[in-house]
Order: sequence, then structure tokens, then C-alpha cells
Amino acid sequence: IFPIRKGIKTHDGGEITPEDVEYSFERVMVQDRDGGPAWMLLDPLLGVETTRDSEGNIVVTAEQIDKAVEVEGDNVVFHLAKPYPLTIFLQILSQTWSSIVDKECAIRHGAWPGTWNNWTKYNNPEVPELQEADCGSGPFMLEKWEHGKEVSLVRFDDYWRGPAKIKRAVIKKVDEWSTRKLMFLKGDADIIYVPTQYAQELEGAPNIRVYKNLPTLAVTALFFTFEIDPESPYIGSGKLDGKGIPPDFFKDINVRKAFAYAFDWDTYIREVWQGEAEHIPGPIPRGLPFFNPDQPKYEFNLTKAEEYFKKAWNGTVWEKGFYLEILYNVGNVQRKTAAEILKENIEKINPKFKIYVRGVEWPTYLRAMVRGQLPCFIVGWLADYPDPHNFVFPFMHSKGTYAAWQHYKNPKVDELIDKGIRTSDPEERKQIYYELQRIYYEDVPSVVLYQPLGRHYERDWIQGWYYNPIYPGIYFYALSKGY
Repeated sequence: IFPIRKGIKTHDGGEITPEDVEYSFERVMVQDRDGGPAWMLLDPLLGVETTRDSEGNIVVTAEQIDKAVEVEGDNVVFHLAKPYPLTIFLQILSQTWSSIVDKECAIRHGAWPGTWNNWTKYNNPEVPELQEADCGSGPFMLEKWEHGKEVSLVRFDDYWRGPAKIKRAVIKKVDEWSTRKLMFLKGDADIIYVPTQYAQELEGAPNIRVYKNLPTLAVTALFFTFEIDPESPYIGSGKLDGKGIPPDFFKDINVRKAFAYAFDWDTYIREVWQGEAEHIPGPIPRGLPFFNPDQPKYEFNLTKAEEYFKKAWNGTVWEKGFYLEILYNVGNVQRKTAAEILKENIEKINPKFKIYVRGVEWPTYLRAMVRGQLPCFIVGWLADYPDPHNFVFPFMHSKGTYAAWQHYKNPKVDELIDKGIRTSDPEERKQIYYELQRIYYEDVPSVVLYQPLGRHYERDWIQGWYYNPIYPGIYFYALSKGY
């Protein structure tokens, strides 16, 4: 039961009410976009991970969603479908996917009207209705959004905690490093992202403040798609004839193990990350409870890779060879280099093995991942809340984000993951998550490439920044500028 604060003004001129809170949470569940965060609310509130089955059919009812969140006077009541750790539920409520929107504003912009006669029409939209509408009540309002260029936020003076110290925050997309660097050194940019390979260029620069070796709760892995879309443009002929791969190419565990042994972690972490990353054994990052530091992990070994390639598909892979494409999103040097390392090492094992590394824009990359068109894909996961469930679920559960896109299914894994989030006994949870890490190594649904250390660069006139590994991006409300 949560009492709702009165007098919180919205950017649209209204005030937040308990009905707005109820509507906001129900709308998240109604919408439930592919790859979105709704699963974190659906699990505790409805006892399911998604509103749809594998064919896209709705599997929950309006009544279930309606009764999960209710208004009682000035309070909002959440009805949990089953026992769920309170600390995790509160952590879920504290992040951006639990943001409250002004119901009237949202409906006016075409969002779900809050009624149940046609609610399924608003499920899994291609483009969210509020993507460019500002119906919030936070410290900054959306001033303008130039797609692919910049987002401009302006201070909301009626914010309930008091106005922010800065009047405006502008987030610019500047892909070209030399341009971004020059803006930073001239003082035209206050905070920038510095790719690791360019970090040396700013060493010793005046009036620059840098925080190094920031621990992260983030993991990037190479995921194998078990059932690739047969219409995928990235699998060549679609057959194991030396000119492509069949859609179920990675269902053979020997193929997955061969790819795992073909990755050179030492070279990658040294040259791409300048040593500021770690090769960890599984999806649970170091720093979270129940991380197993003694869990075996794959190491670079081309002899082993060759051994498993020769076993794959009863020898046909070795005899015929294969062709596939590995994509990366343009501008992501880390993913591009990881793909190139795999290509180089695998192609030197057998001249019949061919991999093409293709760069595409992020929207294209994301669509292809969601649709199961990528033979394998490199992507990271940043913690939504600091618990191992938040990593094993998307990485390993058949209904988890990445595992679902891969079509990876292991009933024992699903059972263990469901049990792990239900029990509160630390020793029992440890046994469960240690077992999941062991299965991850044995089954190789994906292979972790790295857990990075972070850096933060800012001009020395910036005041108020602090590091929070669970919060992505910049919290502008805390910042000020003092020259």
C-alpha cells in the first residue's frame, strides 16, 4: 500500500492523482513491448513474464491487469500474484519504467484510454504512443527532440522537490570522436563519452576531471540464435552447403562450443578495453550476490575450437564449411572488434569457414534481434536492479529477453530461475544460482565476452555528479556549474 503525495504538478498543467499512478502501471502491462521492461512488473503482479505466447496470442485477461493495481482513497494498492522479495519489488518501482504519467495527457496523445473493451489493440505497439509526448512530472521537460541529433530538456520550475540548478540540459549525438573531443576541450561540452581506445588522448588535459575504474553491473555476451528466421538475409543459402547455414545451425552444441573457444579474451580486453574489463564466467556479474568466482569459463583455444567444429553436424560443418554474417551497430567499436576477432580466428581454422562482419544502424540491429534474424548477436545487459535474477532471467529463461529472441529453452533452467526468485533463504539461493552458472557453462546458450569497468569524464566546473552503477545516464537534477 502506497500513499500518494498530493500537490505534485505535471508538465501538462495537472496534478498527479492515485488514478494516474494506477493507470501508469496498468498501461505498462497493457503495452508490454517486445524487449521492454514490462516483464519486471508482470512477474510479481500477474505471475507471468509476458502477456503473449510464442505465437503472439494474448494470454492474460483484462481482469488480471485491472485487479493487480487498485486505488483505495489516497492510496495505491499492489496485489502481488505470488510471494516476491520486497526489496526487489521496491527496486523495480524506483526505476524509470515505473515513472508516473498524467493520464489525461497520455490519452490525449493517443495512449491506451484506460478502458478494457479494446485494450489488446494497445499491446506491443511498433512505436509507443508517448515516444515524443511529455506527460510527466519530473525536474525537466522535453523541449525538442531532433532524431539522430539531439534532445533538449528545459527546467520545470514547479517540480515538487524544487527547481533544478541548471536551466537546460542538451544531449547531443556526435559520433565523430575528433569533433566530440574538440567540443569537450573547448568547453562546448560539459560531459562526454570517451571510448576506451581514445582515453590516452585526454590524459593530462587541463580542466578535465576523470573518474576511473568505476565498477559496473553490466555484462556483454555473444548470443547464439537456436531457431533463426528462415527468411533472414544473414544466413546465405540457408543450407549447410558452404554458402550459408541452416536456421538451426546453433542448436548443435558443438558449434556453440567451437565459437566459444575461438574468442581471444586476452587480446580483446588488452587492446580494446586497455585492461579495464574482466573476463567473467557467466551472466551474473562480479559484485552481485552468488557470483561464483570459481566457475570454469571458456578460454581461447583454437585446438579445442577445431575439435568441436569437426564434431559439429556429424562432420558436415568441417567438410562443407559455412557462411554467416555477424552484425554490429555502427559506432560500437567494442562489438565490431569482437566480431572481427571471431571472424579472424574461425576463418583461420578452416578456409571453408566464412564470416562477414556487417555494420548497421541500431534500429536495424534491434529489429533483426527481436525477429530472430541474427545468427548470433553481441549485446549487453545493464542491471535494472542489483540481484542475480535480473541477469539469469534475460540470459537463460525461455521467456527472458535474450533467451526468447534466441529460442533457447531448458525446462530445468526455467524451474531453477523461478525457484530462485521465490525463496528468501540465502544459502538456498546460492545453491540455485551456482547451479545455473554451471549449466550456463555446460549448455553455452551464449558466452560472456566481458564485464567492463567504467569511466566518467567531465569539465572541472561541473558540480554534484556522483556514481550510481544501477542508474544509466546522467541525473541532471543533481548537477550545477560553478566556474
